[in-house]
Order: sequence, then structure tokens, then C-alpha cells
Amino acid sequence: MALHIHEVYILLLVIPGLVTSAAISHEDYPADEGDQTSSNDNLIFDDYRGKGCVDDSGFVYKLGERFFPGHSNCPCVCALDGPVCDQPECPKIHPKCTKVEHNGCCPECKEVKNFCEYHGKNYKILEEFKPSPCEWCRCEPSNEVHCVVADCAVPECVNPVYEPEQCCPVCKNGPNCFAGTTIIPAGIEVKVDECNICHCHNGDWWKPAQCSKRECQGKQTV
Repeated sequence: MALHIHEVYILLLVIPGLVTSAAISHEDYPADEGDQTSSNDNLIFDDYRGKGCVDDSGFVYKLGERFFPGHSNCPCVCALDGPVCDQPECPKIHPKCTKVEHNGCCPECKEVKNFCEYHGKNYKILEEFKPSPCEWCRCEPSNEVHCVVADCAVPECVNPVYEPEQCCPVCKNGPNCFAGTTIIPAGIEVKVDECNICHCHNGDWWKPAQCSKRECQGKQTV
């Protein structure tokens, strides 16, 4: 019986130690100030000011070293105060340029418009076309359209007509002129009434006909 009491006493002495070690955790005590720092504070970036230069990709260059800070930047030299970059005089971009690339220090034209635009339509270089019956045009290498407008002669008649797809009016019945309100053909004398014979002026078709009176051939009374 005494042996059993001794074993129970030993067990009671061991159990508090087990409970104490299991119950105590780091959550029950405040952490040290060093342990409370964020993980981001452990990322330390090097300061290259006065020592070198860094490009857009993170590469480091020594002082005096020449480098390109970006994909489309001009070349630079790493200096104490930072990159010192070239500022060249870039050529002007063609006004007809339709595609510009910025892959280098200066912008570069990769595609120039090779057609002309006229009244909403596109024409190839050196292509000739007629926007109207009286216009002859051509697309020049400069992407500009040059046109010539026909200069029609004065028609030799008083009743010219415009035929489809023709620029200048034509006299379908030949040269003529007005004798009063009557149109008479040119080149012959025409009796316009019982008393007047008329003819057109030679070459001056727009002038009224020249007429002369003759003896009227009226009806004779009995």
C-alpha cells in the first residue's frame, strides 16, 4: 500500500510540469520588437546614387559607362548626378508618313502613303483619271493630284447640246444663228417671211442674222 502511495506522489509531481510546458506558448507573451517588423522591411535595395546608374530592366552601369536606359531612349553616359543622355537633331518625319516607329533614339518613318486621295477616292501613283468629262488628272509621286480643265471653244451655234461623257457642247445641226426668234442655218440665205431674207454673219454665230427686205409678195386683190 505504501508503494502505491509513493507512485501516486511521483505522478502528481510530473503532471504539473507537463501541463505547464504545454500550456505556455508564444501567443501568451508579446513578441520582441525585432520579431514584429514586417517581412517587407527585410528587403534592402542598394542605393547607387553617386556610384552607378540603373536602366529600366534593373541592370547597373558604372560611372562613365555608356548605356541605353530604355527601349527607345537615346544613349546615355552614367554620371555622378545620373544619366547624361544625347539629344540629337532628329530628321523630320515625312508629312505623308502613315507608320512611325520609336525603337531608337529618333522616331523613324516606316511607311509613306503611296497613293493620292481626291474627292473621297484613292488613286495609285502616276495613275491618270477623269473626275468629270472636262477634267484630266494624274496622281503625282508627291501624293498630290494635278488636274487640267478643258477650255472649250465658243460653239458655232445658238442651240448647243451636251452629250453624255463629252466635255464641250456640240452643234448637232451645224452652225446657225437667230433671225428674230427663228434659228436659221449658216452659209445660206433664208427667207424668213414674205418680206425678209436673212443670212448669218460669217464666223460670228452669236450675232443676230443680217436681213434685207425684198418686195413683199402679198396676195394681189382683183
